[in-house]
Amino acid sequence: MDPEFGVGMAPRKREPWRTTLVLAYQSLGVVYGDLSISPLYVYKSTFAEDIKHSETNEEIFGALSFVFWSLTLIPLLKYVSVVLRADDNGEGGTFALYSLICRHANVSLLPNRQVADEELSTYKLECPPEAAGGSRVKGWLEKHTKLHTALLVMVMIGTCMVIGDGVLTPAISVFSAVSGLELSLSRDQHEYAVVPITCAILVFLFALQHYGTHRVGFLFAPIILSWLLCMSAIGLYNIIHWNPEVYQALNPYYMFKFLKKTRKSGWMSLGGILLCMTGSEAMFADLGHFSYRAIQLAFTSLVYPALILGYMGQAAYLSKHHNLDSSYQIGFYIAVPESLRWPVLVLAILASVVGSQAIISGTFSIINQSLSLSCFPRVKVVHTSDKIHGQIYIPEINWILMILAIAVTVGFRDTKHMGNASGLAVITVMLVTTCLTSLVIMLCWHRSPALALLFFVFFGSIEALYFSASLIKFLEGAWLPILLALILVAVMFVWHHTTIKKYEYDLQNKVTLEWLLALGDKLGMVRVPGIGLVYTDLTSGVPANFSRFVTNLPAFHQVLVFVCVKSVPVPHVLPAERYLVGRVGPPAHRSYRCIVRYGYRDVHQDVDSFETELVESLATFIKLDALFRCSDAGGERRDSGYERENALTVIGSNPLRRHLGYDDSHDGASSVEMSSAAAAGVYSPNGIEELAAAAAPAKKKQVRFAVESAAPASPGVDERVLEELHELCEAREAGTAFILGHSHVQTKPGSSLLKKLAVGVGYNFLRRNCRGPDVALRVPPASLLEVGMVYVL
Repeated sequence: MDPEFGVGMAPRKREPWRTTLVLAYQSLGVVYGDLSISPLYVYKSTFAEDIKHSETNEEIFGALSFVFWSLTLIPLLKYVSVVLRADDNGEGGTFALYSLICRHANVSLLPNRQVADEELSTYKLECPPEAAGGSRVKGWLEKHTKLHTALLVMVMIGTCMVIGDGVLTPAISVFSAVSGLELSLSRDQHEYAVVPITCAILVFLFALQHYGTHRVGFLFAPIILSWLLCMSAIGLYNIIHWNPEVYQALNPYYMFKFLKKTRKSGWMSLGGILLCMTGSEAMFADLGHFSYRAIQLAFTSLVYPALILGYMGQAAYLSKHHNLDSSYQIGFYIAVPESLRWPVLVLAILASVVGSQAIISGTFSIINQSLSLSCFPRVKVVHTSDKIHGQIYIPEINWILMILAIAVTVGFRDTKHMGNASGLAVITVMLVTTCLTSLVIMLCWHRSPALALLFFVFFGSIEALYFSASLIKFLEGAWLPILLALILVAVMFVWHHTTIKKYEYDLQNKVTLEWLLALGDKLGMVRVPGIGLVYTDLTSGVPANFSRFVTNLPAFHQVLVFVCVKSVPVPHVLPAERYLVGRVGPPAHRSYRCIVRYGYRDVHQDVDSFETELVESLATFIKLDALFRCSDAGGERRDSGYERENALTVIGSNPLRRHLGYDDSHDGASSVEMSSAAAAGVYSPNGIEELAAAAAPAKKKQVRFAVESAAPASPGVDERVLEELHELCEAREAGTAFILGHSHVQTKPGSSLLKKLAVGVGYNFLRRNCRGPDVALRVPPASLLEVGMVYVL
């Protein structure tokens, strides 16, 4: 079963109700923190300047009607009913949608793609017949390469707005929570107290990131649960006590009356109303940490009713109180009974910290995903928990976010400008999600283009209305997310474009295998003890930086491995399928190629575990290679193509694919069985027969391998295998050297001024001021050997 088929495509595997309830409870603290605290500032932003709260109550009832239908149509109908089903092997977010599209249509701009990547278990799909219209759309997208770039730029814009939200949400959330002091302090005291307290809380919040949230994460769900129950109880009290008839405002007719009376001012005030949907994207982005049913259950049974009661309670109170200063007192706390204001203030501040924590963690996650697509300069990624997957911390980004959040708080000093800025960032991400989901409906779910167009027009028109209302506030705060997005998109696009051009340069300047083999005779090449790991982006050939290295210093290591660490458009690559190993040259040359594949949400290994697994994979490959050659000698295979360097073997998953039969019994077990006489004859009793145990550490399929030929045992083969394994062991004990390229980029003579600025100045500035590849790959400095390389692009 493939969970990507969407609505009604296939039944999902159901977890027990107990598990669903636990996950739903835990999701409150991670997924719904941002959405739950939106009542703190929605009405205050809506009534900031554009409209006034009048005796007729048409404004407050119209605003309530807009809030109710916005929460119903966007979070409930769009996200819970449709978008959450567009998961990528259980993962959600902008990159999940882009990954799905890239796997179903050839629109990816990632370099070094291979056919072998399509055989990953998380990549394979059993697609139903394509609709004719969808097939035409797919062909049109694949034909026009500019559309590939446009699609990536759209994903970048969504990513940049999420990063911008990581600046704005902590600022507006904490500021709105602390603003509850305005009812207990004079205006002068309030102005001098709220900003410093907000900044102090923000400093504490960002300083906490270094230690990871897993130590205090168990408090997040109880805090948000308490906040939701408190908010709904206060809302229910206000409805019963002040205006039980407020439910009538849920009639969409009140939206029409609102716009009819307020006209342009009412349309502009929609920029404040849309803040009620802040955090909706988190339901989809955090899907990988929970499950569809858990997130759906938590939202429909608790979060959605609590939010509606909270907004209705505020509206009921305001409908009976009209002599209020709209810029000062219209807000959440005015509707809280005076005896409860201090406890509610403390709970609101805690809830705002939890909601801010969720968006900060989401920002770290999406930047880590951008790194996997070569769309962001290299930064240091620290994994704060060994037990909880995906909890990461990026020091550089954390402190930049903190400085910007404090600058926003000090610079704006009011909810209105912060709300305008945050609203534009939120609605832009929603528009990007709508566009990508429309493509998923056609290309991945194979629904008719008419259905995708209906989805796009219906939800896109609603979001476009809110987007226009936010954009009109450009001079009143909305300029900030646009400025941040322009800077980030420029950085991401320059980095991605130059990275692709560098790969193309490497591809054109690589040297052949024959050149490497002949070099030893010409230069008197010396092999030194140890393992040399040559890092390259190429999946075939010998990289130019290594050819430059050996021509100037005619010596390289006893065992040479060309390592390519690459990302594939899937969220996770199973450890059993991570390594793709092959030979470079004849066995006597002791040169190999190892392609290490990661998904866009995978955790890269530290150097010690990577080095250990790499050597184990090489040893397993050497044994498998002996088995293949023995099979060839028995007459089963007539071609000698196995020695070509493009013949690579997946180590640990299904390495005997060329000779094997499959028994796909989905029982969750993991086993590999050697069931031929040849297998017993090829390996000696000296420890080489443990192939079966090393081959598949963890895989969801039970695969039975059966070698089809029965080749006679060959003592010579045993000796050669043992000798090669012995040399590998000796090389490992002698030490490992990591050979990386140290690049500098220049533009060709006659290049345009824009290219000189973007590539010659912009990229080189980013390269000098970001982490080097040795940090990203976790290479120990004592074992690092850098080779200079000048790219003329």
